[in-house]
Amino acid sequence: MPDWINAIILGVVEGLTEFIPVSSTGHILLLGHFLGFESKGKTFEVMIQLGAILAVVSVYFARLWNVATHLHDDPKARHFVLSILVAFLPAAALGLLLHDFIKTVLFETPVLICISLIVGGFALLAVDRMKTEPTHADAGGYPLKTAFLIGLFQCLALVPGVSRSGATVAGAMLLKCDKRSAAEFSFFLAMPTMAGAFTVDLASNYRMLNPDDAGIIAIGFVCALIAAVITVRKVVDFVGRHGFAPFAWWRIAVGTAGLAGLYLLG
Repeated sequence: MPDWINAIILGVVEGLTEFIPVSSTGHILLLGHFLGFESKGKTFEVMIQLGAILAVVSVYFARLWNVATHLHDDPKARHFVLSILVAFLPAAALGLLLHDFIKTVLFETPVLICISLIVGGFALLAVDRMKTEPTHADAGGYPLKTAFLIGLFQCLALVPGVSRSGATVAGAMLLKCDKRSAAEFSFFLAMPTMAGAFTVDLASNYRMLNPDDAGIIAIGFVCALIAAVITVRKVVDFVGRHGFAPFAWWRIAVGTAGLAGLYLLG
């Protein structure tokens, strides 16, 4: 299959899965494995995530602009930005420290990805069924301690297949945040996290890129942006109505199918 078709498929999958707790990285790595699509240093898989970042910016632009223009005179705006930064720091530090190991070992181990999908699915089912009374319902008003602990949960997603959004949402719910605000906080936390991953990866692998790579990355980027805009607009309301069980069962199904495929096809 031509690389540009693979780029469209992987870009759409990235956009559809980045902001739901199913692990976009796990999906595109597994799909790329079975499609026979290989990018140098797995750069394509990381860089198309920038399209998903822009999707959040476009959907929440008014809210983000309001925060940015009131940082100087609104304590709530400053608290919101600080809480996102505090949540971002743990994964940023650990990701920078383990970057080479993550890219050369974890990203290259499809069996680990499948197992992470399955285990994470059962964990998400358990969290979704917990009967806790939420005490935090505003994503912009989480206490800094809560934000930091959510950031620690996000570190679990350095293992592909765990899911960044799944880890942060599940962590937030365990910390007595309601489902809707947990999903929103995960969206906002994605922006510095994914931008940081993009920057580190570009700095590490720019020498490997050539004009042909740029074209394939651009195709994946645009497809990821369009698919992610659609997803971001729908996912919060879906989570509020149905919870996370549908995503959990999807993870388990994909992980099981992946293991079967690896066993049968290699």
